[in-house]
Amino acid sequence: MAENQQIVATGRRKTSVARVRMTPGSGKIDINGRSFEEYFPTGPLQNAVLQPLQTVKLVNVYDISVNATGGGATGQAGAVRLAISRALLQIDGNLRGTLKGEGLLRRDPRMKERKKSGQPGARKRFQFSKR
Repeated sequence: MAENQQIVATGRRKTSVARVRMTPGSGKIDINGRSFEEYFPTGPLQNAVLQPLQTVKLVNVYDISVNATGGGATGQAGAVRLAISRALLQIDGNLRGTLKGEGLLRRDPRMKERKKSGQPGARKRFQFSKR
């Protein structure tokens, strides 16, 4: 990868969308202009973001800038994880087997089910009265 080249990739989960720009650097990760430790304060969310980089052992090789929108913290962390995985795949296609084996290239299809008309929620029904 050239010194000034940047890789752009997109990841989604639930209603969250993450757009990632990766450039060669020292391993700095910014999400919406804040450091990722500040943006995702809990350990599991930070581990989700770092998982693709740790899997391929490239933790301090790329600077990553992320624009994350929509959804909540967990959805955004999942979207960032997928986007980073896809960006790594663009950099080196040989990483596909490693990333796929860890399940990092699969887009999580689970979405909130829509509310249907004539009932109070997606699955809940109004109380049935026989008489």
